[in-house]
Amino acid sequence: MNRKSRLGLCPIGKFVFSNEDAVKYKKRLQALLRAWEVDFVDLEGVLEDGLVKDQSQVSAVVEHFRAAKVDCLFMPHCNFGTEGAVGMIAKELDVPVLLWGPRDAAPLEDGTRLRDSLCGLFASSKVLHKLGVQYSYIENCGVDDPQLKQGVDTFLGAVNCAGTLRKGVRIGHIGQRIDFFWTTIVNESELLERFNVQVLPIDMVTFIADVRSRVQTQASRYRDEAQALKQTWEIIGFANDDPLINILAVRDQMLECAEKEALDGFAVQDFTSLVDAMGTYCIAASSMVSDRMPVSMESDIHGAVSNILLHRAGLCREPVFLTDITVRHPEDDNGVLLWHAGAPTSMIKPGETVKLGHHWILPSPLAGMTHFPLKGGDITVARFDGDRGEYQLAVGEGHSMDGPYNQNNYLWMKVGNWPRWERKLIEGPFIHHAAMTYGHLGAVLTEACKFIDGLQVVNLDAEE
Repeated sequence: MNRKSRLGLCPIGKFVFSNEDAVKYKKRLQALLRAWEVDFVDLEGVLEDGLVKDQSQVSAVVEHFRAAKVDCLFMPHCNFGTEGAVGMIAKELDVPVLLWGPRDAAPLEDGTRLRDSLCGLFASSKVLHKLGVQYSYIENCGVDDPQLKQGVDTFLGAVNCAGTLRKGVRIGHIGQRIDFFWTTIVNESELLERFNVQVLPIDMVTFIADVRSRVQTQASRYRDEAQALKQTWEIIGFANDDPLINILAVRDQMLECAEKEALDGFAVQDFTSLVDAMGTYCIAASSMVSDRMPVSMESDIHGAVSNILLHRAGLCREPVFLTDITVRHPEDDNGVLLWHAGAPTSMIKPGETVKLGHHWILPSPLAGMTHFPLKGGDITVARFDGDRGEYQLAVGEGHSMDGPYNQNNYLWMKVGNWPRWERKLIEGPFIHHAAMTYGHLGAVLTEACKFIDGLQVVNLDAEE
């Protein structure tokens, strides 16, 4: 999950214009990619000067990059462009492509030019379009301009995100869909056929039996961990340590399932079978697992896909949380409450304490619900959803804001135009669940959708 995407650096030159200048820019790019700690493979030792200059070189380049198992191609046009070779290499490798060329310098005193990189990009982009190859593009800029690094970062995030569905994703579904949650009915067969999403059913009876067995065989270790947690968490509503021990065992059973079955994320039924069997809400188990991998509540398979896409878009640097988009801010028309339970514990607001307590909506004597506010910062939310064979990814960015106290896990978010968001979410195929994480990743998710067949991005911030 955390492996960096391997980039194939495929510098493009041509027999016309300055070969010396093309080599110079190729070397500068190599140095930058190393400084940025990008995992890349180039054409040194494969082609003369490590540059593609002729269509006859296509087979050697394709064979080399296939053997290196590159996930994407960066095709900088270092002096002009050999558009036929660009198109054939990209088409045969069938991986996401990034185009860029260094901004051309002023003509020399005699009126000649060392490079026509921009002109070459126009030619190559036409060929890629003609061949049906999807590509990203960084505007023609200087090597040291910030647009280059930002563009490479966005592209690599998009590749990591799109690779989720291009290579296949496995979601462990613990339990089954809750009867009255019609919003989470999905077409599992279509998800497999269209997006290579595999849903692994995990029988609740078997899962509960495995958890109970784990409690019996590891009781001493769990009691020690429970005592340690009680020193740092505020835990109320438990008559003894048994419910907390059950929560810890549920956590470990989930993690064992994830490793054994090579899962990329979970969708958990949450209630009431697991709650009744364990004598506690096991939301804290999901919170702890969420610090390591995406977890979706309430059997929301599309929510699990949303979580995984957003997690990969951020290169797995920050955990994700399947939140509820709930009520508008009482004073700010562009504010909205992101709320639910089971947030990753690492998302806690500094200075706050994780609290386990009762469910404030459902009347129950059982405890175990997580209560803590989330830290502030830049926020991205995303929702993968669809009906009748048409799938969309809603994407929006915001920032945390002050707002009234709430129970469970919550954060008030301010966006540019909430009424616009609200209308798009209501009129689209979406529900109230949305994946959230920290940082602004809208551009990454938008680029990723270029490389995912059948998934259309919906920019919640954009005017219609």
